[in-house]
Amino acid sequence: MKAALSHFTHTDDCSTEQLHGLLQLAQRVAADPSAYYQKLSGQLLINLFYEASTRTRVSFEVAAKRLGMHVVNIGTAGSSIEKGETLHDTFFTLQAMQPDFVVVRHPVEGTARDLVSLAEPGTHIINAGDGTAAHPTQALLDALTLQQHFGDLSGLTIVMAGDIRHSRVARSSLALLRRLGVKEIRLAAPADFLPGEQTVAHDRVFTEFDQALEGANVIMMLRIQKERISGLNIPDAGDYHRDWGLTPQRLALAAPECRVLHPGPINRGVEIASAVADGPQSLIRLQVRNGLYTRMALLLALSGGNHAAM
Repeated sequence: MKAALSHFTHTDDCSTEQLHGLLQLAQRVAADPSAYYQKLSGQLLINLFYEASTRTRVSFEVAAKRLGMHVVNIGTAGSSIEKGETLHDTFFTLQAMQPDFVVVRHPVEGTARDLVSLAEPGTHIINAGDGTAAHPTQALLDALTLQQHFGDLSGLTIVMAGDIRHSRVARSSLALLRRLGVKEIRLAAPADFLPGEQTVAHDRVFTEFDQALEGANVIMMLRIQKERISGLNIPDAGDYHRDWGLTPQRLALAAPECRVLHPGPINRGVEIASAVADGPQSLIRLQVRNGLYTRMALLLALSGGNHAAM
């Protein structure tokens, strides 16, 4: 990549050239992870997570440790956040310890970009999810997973189904997939779970799941974001699975080579059947592994130096 990245808070922080460069580096890391071990030895990463996480927090921690970094995990429990300390004061405290990276997850949109405005030179801010706005590293790992399986993405028809309206994963993935030139994106959801007109302006919208699946190459399932829903009735799990759950029967409506993605956590028997999640067309576990490789690549790219161009 010609221009160096300093922070990664949204997919539009990168030029298209930089996005391709990140994905190419992630491919190289995935092909030979051990070649990059200890490349960032001695650097410090702080995970600042105001929301629960398994895949994202752990993969950042493992990625950093594989690269030889020191890692500190900060959550709301057991920290001064419980005593009412503001985000800014917490960040200033952590920044005084001279971290190289601060990975932040927060329920308020725009938090990561807010911290960028406070960051001193040499401190890189990474967005691990802010409200319903963005989850850019998830979008990167999804794109890597699709590239590994399909190669060129320009001929794909991708269905994104479920609670799109409240999903930060959906927003980041939609933005990235459009920039990577995916042929067609279909959004399928009950009316209450569809995003606003600005989000769907370039995509086909379906309120009947079966219709959306016909001939699809990829189905990206999303869970109901119960923790972000207000003013709406959350549907009964059984009823939702009947109308919107991805079952083997529904999967058969898609193209024969169709592959299934899900960012997790999975609610089995609600948005997806176990037979699909664990079946031969599922790439869900590969997504998790690629989360490690993608985050290793991102840390390498943000740190600069020759190791990012290996």
